[in-house]
Amino acid sequence: MSKSSRFTVRRLSTAGIIAAVYASLTLLLPIPQYGGIQIRVAEAMTVLPFLFPEAIPGLAVGCFLANLASPFVLDWLVGTAATLLAALWTARTRNRWLAPLPPVICNAVLVGAEIAWFETQSGAAFWPAYAFNAITVGLGEAVACYILGSLLLRELPKVPALRNRMEGRA
Repeated sequence: MSKSSRFTVRRLSTAGIIAAVYASLTLLLPIPQYGGIQIRVAEAMTVLPFLFPEAIPGLAVGCFLANLASPFVLDWLVGTAATLLAALWTARTRNRWLAPLPPVICNAVLVGAEIAWFETQSGAAFWPAYAFNAITVGLGEAVACYILGSLLLRELPKVPALRNRMEGRA
């Protein structure tokens, strides 16, 4: 196991902090966090795996904890899976400008389908509902990831205490 792939106490602590911040931002901010029209500010953090691999489990746990407050029980699984898949994909992204794209796509596709299913269950009404929800979830995700997430990607490498902990892509 290489040094960079070891999950140290420091990395575990960082993952825990990321989980706590993600869940807190989602649960405490007075803006729409669940449903078809949402801007989940915490989703800006889904760009962090580009810089810190320990953000992957942190984001998954934080999202799961936040989704426990969702009126949609399926969101515990689907919403968390969307964030986890986006985090894994973002970690493999090699271009900083593309790092916000995986969360937008994963959430638009998975959460858009989840909300459409809750609205229609199945049948012909599913596809128009899916298109609407994929677009609205994707737009909210794009705002969070491309505006706030890009700001994180630009500013975090400037923090001296974090610079040596990044994956060399800052």
